[in-house]
Amino acid sequence: QNGVMSGLMQMLLLKVSAHITEQLGMAPGGEFREAFKEASKVPFCKFHLGDRPIPVTFKRAIAALSFWQKVKLGWGLCFLSDPISKDDVEKCKQKDLLEQMMAEMIGEFPDLHRTIVSERDIYLTYMLKQAAKQIELPRASENEPRKYIPAVVVGVVGMGHVPGIEKNWNSDLKIQEIMSVPPPSTSSKIFKFVLKATVFGLLGYGCYRIGHRTVQFVLAMPAAQSYLQRLTEVPQ
Repeated sequence: QNGVMSGLMQMLLLKVSAHITEQLGMAPGGEFREAFKEASKVPFCKFHLGDRPIPVTFKRAIAALSFWQKVKLGWGLCFLSDPISKDDVEKCKQKDLLEQMMAEMIGEFPDLHRTIVSERDIYLTYMLKQAAKQIELPRASENEPRKYIPAVVVGVVGMGHVPGIEKNWNSDLKIQEIMSVPPPSTSSKIFKFVLKATVFGLLGYGCYRIGHRTVQFVLAMPAAQSYLQRLTEVPQ
């Protein structure tokens, strides 16, 4: 539904998620599940999913990469086998080490960092600011002055997004541009065509081989040979 490249990227990221789960014994995103549980315990609490839709992020990320960058990223995700320990996770909570990891990612895939991290920093900041707007109290009449109370908001985000949210908090944010999905590139169209042609070609060849062997198997059966022999003996 979301396109071939986006679907492949999601499959690769699911593989990464499974690798992390296997190494740590816990699935990524546990903080969001806990936030949902805690929100359900608070009376009148509204729970909002404030991140940018995944299909938009994936399509923008894929469009930002060159063909060889896509190959390099896919190869790296396919053969991800580095061990991860709980100590490594704790180290990531230290700001200096986290910034170092982010800098390494920027150096190798700057466009990927922009679409997956920086743009989502802007989107998350925008959604948090919308949620943090003051709440207007109901008025008994039109003549009564408007009264507001501050909203109480708890934002649960990945720790890699905190610096970006702090940086963008006092900016006038526009999210229309980062919500647009660019048209597929020529390389994506070619890859999609080649992939479809390969899949249909393999299916066609498989059907031919199965059909050919099935016919040979049926003709080799004694009952089939006897029937064919009687057909040849019928007078023309």
